[in-house]
Amino acid sequence: MGLGSIVGTGVFVSIGIATGIAGSAVVLAVAIAAIVAMCNGLSAAQLAANHPVSGGTYEYGYRYLNPWLGFTAGWLFLLAKTASAATAALGFAGYLLAAIGVTSSTWLVAVALLAVLLLTLLALSGLQRSNTANVVIVSITLLALGAFILAGLPVLVAKGTTHLIPFFPAEHPVKAVLHASALMFVAYTGYGRIATMGEEARNPRLTIPRAIVITMGLTMFLYLAIAVVGVGAVGTESLSNFSQAAAPLEIAARQFPTPGVAMMVAIGAMTAMLGVLLNLILGLSRVLLAMGRRRDMPEIVARLNRARTAPVVAVLVISGAIALLVCTGNVKTTWSFSAFTVLVYYALTNLAALRLAPAERLYPQWIAWTGLVSCLLLSFWVEPEIWFVGVGLILTGLVWKIAIGRLMPTQKNGG
Repeated sequence: MGLGSIVGTGVFVSIGIATGIAGSAVVLAVAIAAIVAMCNGLSAAQLAANHPVSGGTYEYGYRYLNPWLGFTAGWLFLLAKTASAATAALGFAGYLLAAIGVTSSTWLVAVALLAVLLLTLLALSGLQRSNTANVVIVSITLLALGAFILAGLPVLVAKGTTHLIPFFPAEHPVKAVLHASALMFVAYTGYGRIATMGEEARNPRLTIPRAIVITMGLTMFLYLAIAVVGVGAVGTESLSNFSQAAAPLEIAARQFPTPGVAMMVAIGAMTAMLGVLLNLILGLSRVLLAMGRRRDMPEIVARLNRARTAPVVAVLVISGAIALLVCTGNVKTTWSFSAFTVLVYYALTNLAALRLAPAERLYPQWIAWTGLVSCLLLSFWVEPEIWFVGVGLILTGLVWKIAIGRLMPTQKNGG
């Protein structure tokens, strides 16, 4: 479940974006992001162990912090994962176009919007992503990534350290590595799904943390292998080439002598990103449903279809927001925005973990402190324009909270 929740858009898209920023030092960024994510995952695990409800930090914020921070967490989750969903749609379109030989980016937005439309219809039908589907998607994804690594290793050995030196970029190396770490962090953010499995696991206090540590270790090893093989075999310019389409690994795999690898990578990427997109539409609509029931959002978003299998209004609102972000046509923009908002979101997760009573804690407080400080630090290294837009949207959410708080008493008094 952990691998299915984590390995997806990030490995197929963000490694290319991060390589364009940090060069060969993307390898270091992958490791830094994994350490930060590990701390956050353990904070989420101990919160889930003591408050096993769906809703993540939105619920933890209400329980352990205050309604304002709880609302902010829910709002940030919607913003971050909507941007991630848009990246998944654009990534799917990029890999599909690259696989069929369309080098122009003209069709990128149109294909991405079509994917959003089709998966929205699936979500409205009440379809749920099953464990069987999860296993199939993860298997195809891991086979594709394994093929990429195995096909690229001989090329890496032949090239030696040619493409890995210089390791750090010539200008602003610290800034570049931290910026790339912020973007790579998002590639790990599926561990929250493991933390919510407490009610379904035997001995969750032992099982959940162990699952998070093992999953994060395996994921970091996989990402490091992809980064080393990708950069070492084809160079940073090829891996970070987004001029044609949002398909860095497929573009890199074309340069491997092994036939069929590029197509395998494309199929694995498309399968993974369609799974991510469907999962996010389902998950985001349920969070919006929960916020509507609590009246943090208009009550209309809590309406279900006649069969009571899908929150139809919430699905349409979420899909509309995803479509708007898809129209930017730029995975760098959508992924960077997702990075900023998800880092602030997990900062609140760690802050909530610090409020646990001594008897409720599973780990020492320094883990939550490390996660909190690291998330806030990395959030300041995204592009300034992304940072200002993110802060502006957070303030917009808080203004909405104030407005709806004043309107609700009137609605209640009016019947």
